[in-house]
Amino acid sequence: MTLTIAPGPATTSTGAPLPLVALPQAELLTVNSNDIPLIKNALGPGIHFKPLRFDLEAGRWVVLAIFEPGSRVPLHYHTGIAEGYTLSGSWHYLEYPDQLQTAGSYLFEPGGSVHTFVCPESNTEDTVLLTWVEGANINFNEDGSFHSILDAVSGTHLVEVLGEAQQLGPITYIGGGAAGVTSRSGA
Repeated sequence: MTLTIAPGPATTSTGAPLPLVALPQAELLTVNSNDIPLIKNALGPGIHFKPLRFDLEAGRWVVLAIFEPGSRVPLHYHTGIAEGYTLSGSWHYLEYPDQLQTAGSYLFEPGGSVHTFVCPESNTEDTVLLTWVEGANINFNEDGSFHSILDAVSGTHLVEVLGEAQQLGPITYIGGGAAGVTSRSGA
């Protein structure tokens, strides 16, 4: 792959030059979650998601996750930071049962944190969580044995495989990076 995007002079809307260079951007990088199909049971029963962004080179991923009452993500270790904003419903970590996250809650998780996501069975609605993750979640079984890895690469794979299996049609999300080989022409 050859990198074709190159920085160039930046200007105002009237064409006046700015004292910097910028990457050219022909359009906004935007998606609407209402137009993205729900990938069901992607991480286990009752755990669904809509992909918003997968940056394979940087290892960053953003998803809109939907959890049915009683669903649970296995014990996992974060290799990088994670951030979550609860849009509806409620959830908590098994290790912190008294710190219920409800609609409007924002959570920051430092790299190296370990916990088990639990959506209470008593919830009367699905829990919707907007999640930003850098790096991977290393998931473990209850006996401490390895379960799986979830990161931008495996998330992209899940979109492709489960999207096809669930006959969801095209799934649009924002990709990332523009890794490639560059060459500089010189005199």
